[in-house]
Amino acid sequence: MNKKLPPLIPTSKRVIMTSFLLSLVHSSRRNTPQLAATAFLSPPSTRTTIARSTLGRIRLYSEAPASADRRTALEQSIATKGNEIRLLKENGINKEDLAPHVAQLLDLKSQLAGFDDSSDGNTKQSDKHEGSTEKEQKQTPEKEEPSVNELRASRLAKVSAMREAGVQPYAYRYECTHTAAQLMALYEDKLAEGEEDAENSIAFSQRGVQGGDVSVAGRIMARRVFGKLAFYALQDETGVIQLQFDKKRLGERDGESFKVSVLGWGVVSSDENRESCGRFNLKAWTDTGDIIGATGTIRRTDKGELTLYAKEWTMLTKSALPLPDKFHGLTDISKRYRNRHLDLIVNPSVRDTFYKRAKITSSLRRQLDERGFLEIETPVLHTQPGGAEAKPFETYHNTMDMELTLRIATELHLKRLIIGGFPRVYELGRIFRNEGISTRHNPEFTSVELYQAYADYHDMMDLTEELVCGMASEVCESMTIPYGEHTISLERPWRRVTMHDIVKEEIPDFEFDLLDPSTLEAAKAAATRAGVPDVNKLTTVGYVLNACFEELCEPKLIQPTFVIDYPVEVSPLSKPHRSKPGMVERFELFATGREMANSFSELTDPVDQRERFEAQAAKKAAGDEEACGVDEEFLMALEQGMPPTGGLGIGIDRLVMLLTNSPSIRDVIAFPLLKPDA
Repeated sequence: MNKKLPPLIPTSKRVIMTSFLLSLVHSSRRNTPQLAATAFLSPPSTRTTIARSTLGRIRLYSEAPASADRRTALEQSIATKGNEIRLLKENGINKEDLAPHVAQLLDLKSQLAGFDDSSDGNTKQSDKHEGSTEKEQKQTPEKEEPSVNELRASRLAKVSAMREAGVQPYAYRYECTHTAAQLMALYEDKLAEGEEDAENSIAFSQRGVQGGDVSVAGRIMARRVFGKLAFYALQDETGVIQLQFDKKRLGERDGESFKVSVLGWGVVSSDENRESCGRFNLKAWTDTGDIIGATGTIRRTDKGELTLYAKEWTMLTKSALPLPDKFHGLTDISKRYRNRHLDLIVNPSVRDTFYKRAKITSSLRRQLDERGFLEIETPVLHTQPGGAEAKPFETYHNTMDMELTLRIATELHLKRLIIGGFPRVYELGRIFRNEGISTRHNPEFTSVELYQAYADYHDMMDLTEELVCGMASEVCESMTIPYGEHTISLERPWRRVTMHDIVKEEIPDFEFDLLDPSTLEAAKAAATRAGVPDVNKLTTVGYVLNACFEELCEPKLIQPTFVIDYPVEVSPLSKPHRSKPGMVERFELFATGREMANSFSELTDPVDQRERFEAQAAKKAAGDEEACGVDEEFLMALEQGMPPTGGLGIGIDRLVMLLTNSPSIRDVIAFPLLKPDA
């Protein structure tokens, strides 16, 4: 126990080793701690494996198994060696190099056969033990899996080892020549199985150069290490490509680049750190989840997989935490939303959804810009909520001593821009509503609102079809797309039907005058017979008609449908219908049973607008939290005169759900609002 530690061991690691020895001396699980300490101080040839936990506990595992576990150890070694040989064959190893591996496999099998012969009598005798079963006798203790904290400690120890070896574990930059997808496209139908593009001439064929080394970078998603060979699955933003590392080839650049000098779960050995660990110690320093760069040539394996045959590699970012569930992905939906970064790493389909979302919004802006619309940002903080019927979030500005709300719509400010002389304006932005949460609703969501002077809601229907089909063409293969169990056709033109007519499809005798209060009770009775709930609370025929539509019709609108001509009671900002009293010129677009867009021929009469605002204010005073008050600033602007205007609002999140076949709004919002994790 008085033996001095080797002089090359840093002071910090001497402290760790001292703690290790003390823990062994005081451990009740070891009868001979002196022997264990001697093993710890002995040279690497003793082949002991040390695992260190973050709680300061040290365990010693001898590689020589107890006799009871000998058979299991041999079987595992045989299986591992067999897998190694199969992989070597797949990657074109010649017979001469393969021979030693086969000899090792045969030797292991002979050891297993000898073990079976020597233990046969004991096995038969043990069969007679009372209460024992064959299953129980063959059962071996399960290998203890290291905890996340232990794995984190191991990885951070590798960071320290790299820095001591003069290697930066967190690089500043790396120059890539290609992405995984680019290489897959360039080498499609090129290179026979087992063939290598030694000069990378194909990779650089479109760049006007003869060739050169190919460099890629990404995250290690899987690693298989077999003796002198290693195969990594490297994932970048475009896909996955296989990396092949060969000890001999890496040795041409750095003799220690493939060397293994590890303890426990890959911690570089302290006493050999400076002597035997090269600058690019692949096996010792890398784990799944690390971000690395690799340079080499392109080849196709005997199994036909395109592979970068590495000449050298570089650690770009050492990951301190392992990937979830050993690269099987996240399955708990709540964990996926809370840890979206992990969800994006391990679930390519999730990344694809957000790529498509970005393309959808980019396409929308491009289409509007090409049509002469100007995007102008409007305030998020409002002194008076308006533009929709919704409960706002409330806040307070300390310096200005003002009660404020987050916007529930961008409508009223955009209309003031129309009044000011901009004929076509829009804003694509975040909206906040203090309402319920469901698969279709989130408290903050994205919408686009646009306004076009000298247009009406018929023009807006045409524009909606053009915009949605344009966005679909960016991310969908055709205008016929899947959504859940349905097949949706976006082929134009889409169905257009009045709210009254579609309700009559469900209630044929719903023939009531919206302006005649005497028909209210009969309308309520018809709605009740059809199963519409809570109609007794409604105060006009228009409200009853809207309730019937929402309950009986809306869920059935699977294919894109414009429902037009709404009751005036539910549309406070829309212009009265030019030929249908009690109605307004409004449409909503529905698909997959949910609203996608909303549009008006905008109300331009300031007197009519004031009356509707005052009616909303009365509802608010009566306790309706979603009703709006009177916006005097907007009314003053409207009295200056607003040209005939068509307005349109499209819910971006729901549209992305449709075009990406996503069942929940949280699937298309990168970081949805969630309750704190208990």
